[in-house]
Amino acid sequence: MIDFRLQVFYAVAKRLNFTKASAELFISQPAVTKHIKELEQEFKMSLFERSGNKKISLTPAGELLLHYAEQIFGTYRELEYDMNLLTKQHKGILRIGASSTVAQYIIPPVLAQFHNKFKDIQIQLVTGNTEDVEQRLIAKEIDFGIIEGISRNPQIKYEQYLKDELVLVCSGHNYAMKKEMIKPNELKDYDLLLREPGSGTLDVIAYALKAHQIKVGDLNIEMQLGSTESIKSYLIHSKCLAFLSIHSILKELKNNECRIIDIKDMVIERPFHFIQLHGQQDALAELFMRFAKSYNYNV
Repeated sequence: MIDFRLQVFYAVAKRLNFTKASAELFISQPAVTKHIKELEQEFKMSLFERSGNKKISLTPAGELLLHYAEQIFGTYRELEYDMNLLTKQHKGILRIGASSTVAQYIIPPVLAQFHNKFKDIQIQLVTGNTEDVEQRLIAKEIDFGIIEGISRNPQIKYEQYLKDELVLVCSGHNYAMKKEMIKPNELKDYDLLLREPGSGTLDVIAYALKAHQIKVGDLNIEMQLGSTESIKSYLIHSKCLAFLSIHSILKELKNNECRIIDIKDMVIERPFHFIQLHGQQDALAELFMRFAKSYNYNV
């Protein structure tokens, strides 16, 4: 139903690369170019700036079209989802495992809306760190999981759900911390709070530090704690620094209870993943994952 030219534009705009877009869409690069030219002719303006070294960037018109394309695709996913619901009835028990950050800050509003729409589905939510959730899935104690981190178990299928960013944070009352930005190597000069071994958050931090030739063992770790909430509570009453999900500190930032310290040339992004066992097909799990993907977190 959606104009294929818009799908082509979206792929190019997200990749900023004609070759990658053509591979993703399984069409030739000349076909990609043709579709983009047709859109530019229709709107009577350029959508991409093309430089001599084959790099491309979006023009203001391209930025505007990308904004509307994302809205159109989101609306179409919701339409497709709701149309499918008309032909099916859903009931039963759905067992979900969620890692700590997801369970505390990401999934609760989704669960509430899902329950309002599917009152005959009983949800059982268990929480733990990423390693815990994966082990529960393998033991078939849950139907699917939602985890953070960069774990890769060959028994498990991973599907990206949302993106998150880990930021370095200190207490809003930590007046000894006068810097607004530090260099990666300066992390060794401060006392840090970290999550426990087995935590997906800790794995992501270790991976990001490795790119700057820093090991977790090189840091001054004051304490390792088993949840984001315990780290936040400790942090606010100490002079430590901690890496926390941006989703977990929105209220504290608003109330000036904590503040972000930027790290030069270091951005720690991570995806949240849905996980299922390979070959496992669960209709209720598929229903929830599809619902969660269409949920509007900006409402």
